[in-house]
Amino acid sequence: MSTIETLAQKLAADTLKVQDATGEERLYMEVSQVLGAASQSLEEAFLTEMRVRLAERKARAFLNDKINAAKAKIASKAAEHD
Repeated sequence: MSTIETLAQKLAADTLKVQDATGEERLYMEVSQVLGAASQSLEEAFLTEMRVRLAERKARAFLNDKINAAKAKIASKAAEHD
């Protein structure tokens, strides 16, 4: 893994922590602007990391919703039979 990828991963993880703590959903765009002024390569790697991590969160939330709906359906059917 390159230095840029390593730094982008760490920065993305830290940015998500701050976003979660502050509720600022677009903080990563501000971080991106700061990076872009200094290193376009690091900015691009950071944005890729953020997109991947945010997409994974959405997919995980979708799967959690699906499993919770399935559990509720099973519980509802079990209650009907009691």
